[in-house]
Order: sequence, then C-alpha cells, then structure tokens
Amino acid sequence: MNPTACLLVIGNEILSGRTQDVNVQYIARRLSETGITLSEVRIIPDIRAVIVRNVTEARAAYDNVFTTGGIGPTHDDITSACVAESFGVPWVHHPETFSLLEAHFAPGEFNAARQRMATMPQGATPIRNAVSVAPGFSMGNVHVMAGVPRIMRAMFEEVLPTLPHGTPVTAQAWHANGLYEGTLAAPLEAIQERYPAIDIGSYPYRLDESQRGVCLLCKGTDTQAVSNAATAVRDLITRLGFTPLPGEPAKA
Repeated sequence: MNPTACLLVIGNEILSGRTQDVNVQYIARRLSETGITLSEVRIIPDIRAVIVRNVTEARAAYDNVFTTGGIGPTHDDITSACVAESFGVPWVHHPETFSLLEAHFAPGEFNAARQRMATMPQGATPIRNAVSVAPGFSMGNVHVMAGVPRIMRAMFEEVLPTLPHGTPVTAQAWHANGLYEGTLAAPLEAIQERYPAIDIGSYPYRLDESQRGVCLLCKGTDTQAVSNAATAVRDLITRLGFTPLPGEPAKA
C-alpha cells in the first residue's frame, strides 16, 4: 500500500469564490508521481475550531497532511497557531526563522505583523522557501505551506523528497470521437470488474462539433495491469465501431 495523504485548503477567499484554487491539481499530480495517494481534499474556512478539528482528524487518519493558506502576517493567518493547538504544544518564537526574516527585510520593515511569520508550534521544523524567504513548517506528519501557488510549489518541492514514497501511478488513455458514455457503460463496467485494482475513468469531452466523445483513462501502480486494462478499453472502442485514439484529447 502506498502512503496516504490529505490536503486541507484553508481560506475564506476560496470558499467565497474570490480566489480560484490551483494548488490541488499540482499537489495531486506530484504526489501521484512519487507514489503517495491523495485520498481526500477538504476546503475549510479561517475559523480556529474548524482548522484545529480538521488537522486533528486528518493527521490521525492519513500518513501525511498538507495544508495550504493562512501562514502570512495578517490577523486571519491562523493556521500555524491552530496546528500548535492540534498538537497540544505552545505556539512559540522560532529564533532561526526570526533571524532569517530580520535579515531579509530592510531596517524598520520587520514589524510586529511580519514577526508573526517567525512563530511556529514548539518542535516544528521549518520548510525552506526559496521564493519569498518566510518558511512553512512540518510538525509531525503535518506539512504547512503558503497558499500563493508559486510559494506553495517551492515549499512542497522542499518537503516532498523527505517523505516515504511508494510506487508511482502510471496511466494510459484512449479516446474516441462520437462515442458516448451511454453506449459503453455496461461493457466498461465489465472491464473494471476484470481489473479491480485499476482505476478506470470515463471522461466526456467536447472540443468542437467534430471533436466530442469520451476519454477512457486507466490508472494504477501495476504497470502491466494498467497496460492490460488499456488494451481492453481500446478493443472495446473498436468493437463498438469507433476509432480508438491514443492518449487524452489535446484540449479536453
């Protein structure tokens, strides 16, 4: 079994629709490539009790928990303090991070608000931030990162190599123009029953009037089983009278 992970996307701006989250796709893809299964994603508000409860639940249920958002200098950046509460440890000044940030800002600019970013749960390990200096941190199996995509990616790529990896997920896809899900549902279910360890997904697409149909994607950690399932999918498309095209449609 591959290690498991949960992602907590924290921020009122995501729930209100003001900000579009683009971090989930990046994290899911990179975890899949390194053999860590992203089992759950939760989007939660900047409310102390909600964050504490979700961090506590997730860290007990999964091998890894990633959080994005809520570690900046403003009053609503409360993720760090909530993680400390979840672990039952003090939220304390981190001397090395304080010195790092103090050296980064011009004299007089390292104010009290910015000093908040040098406060972490006692015992936390900073996650280096090559983009804007202010680090995230790991506390046990919880990895706390910024919400800004460019900064999040820098932090994520710092912590990912330190985690136990499993078997990477491989994928093969076929698509066919003019094919619809109602036509293939029953025989596709039979293929899924033959390959229960493979995730076979059916994804309709419409690029234009001449390019619309279904993409069938086979994913799993057993490369040979993925290949066998994909071959069965290709043969199904042919039997139904359509032309199987390799891969996913270019702009689906």
